Amino acid sequence: MDTSTTTSADSEWLAERFEEQRGHLRAVAYRMLGSLAEADDAVQDAWLRASRAGANDVDNMGGWLTTIVARVCLNMLRSRNRRHEETLEGHLPDPIVIPDEGAGPEEEAILADSVGLALLVVLDTLSPAERLAFVLHDTFDLPFDEIAPIVGRSPEAARQLASRARRRVKGATPAEPEPDLARQREVVDAFVSAARGGDLEALMRVLDPDVVLRADFGPRRRAEVVRGAAAVAGQANIYRRVAQVAEVKRALVNGTVGGVVILEGKPFAVMSFVVRGQRIIEIDVYNDPRRVAEIAAPVMGG
Repeated sequence: MDTSTTTSADSEWLAERFEEQRGHLRAVAYRMLGSLAEADDAVQDAWLRASRAGANDVDNMGGWLTTIVARVCLNMLRSRNRRHEETLEGHLPDPIVIPDEGAGPEEEAILADSVGLALLVVLDTLSPAERLAFVLHDTFDLPFDEIAPIVGRSPEAARQLASRARRRVKGATPAEPEPDLARQREVVDAFVSAARGGDLEALMRVLDPDVVLRADFGPRRRAEVVRGAAAVAGQANIYRRVAQVAEVKRALVNGTVGGVVILEGKPFAVMSFVVRGQRIIEIDVYNDPRRVAEIAAPVMGG
């Protein structure tokens, strides 16, 4: 038998299986890392590792590939912590921004397991091992006996990691947002209209008393957090001149209603809103020009 032909056939078969899992693997990596670029790097690294190892004795292809990408992500998180990357500390994780009318296959794969940006912010505060155990078990249903070897712990210790992470997540993330996208759009449209008109009373009516606004201006300036309806309304009023001349193109941001603010034909900012009932409870604003251009590309047609 021609060994080179067999090897080529095996490689082609593995490549096909990997492509079938790519969307899921990217979703795992995104949840682990909170960065779209790093998630893509992790998936590529996982492919290189898988192709070198071969899969002749693998019974559960999805589980095997998930553990490979998880190991890659764990190494990236540990490296990130050692470097104390200033570009990541205190800043918002990457959002998934798509046109309001729909998503492509890869975006759909991530959004199927989507989380709010608030949860991604909390996940960034966990240790790498806690984050891995929580994400793999609570989101992707991996058993602890498969998680344990990845983090170098016993199954019971892996269970404890996930439990600690779960407690922190539960105490730091808000309740589920309004499920009706049409109602979300009504509330967000009212906010945009009030901001353009500088109508403080109208802003206060659509803001929850405990609303939180997070603004990310890029790596050279720490993210800002503003709390409370009066403070957030005042902040929105500061940007009234921009709001009056800018176009806001509606989008979905991690599954909730948001928008791309377009100024002079270019994306200026990305905003996401979490609505509960008839009020906004969270606003996230991305105002780093380089990052905005990247994350807004699906909405801008790039």
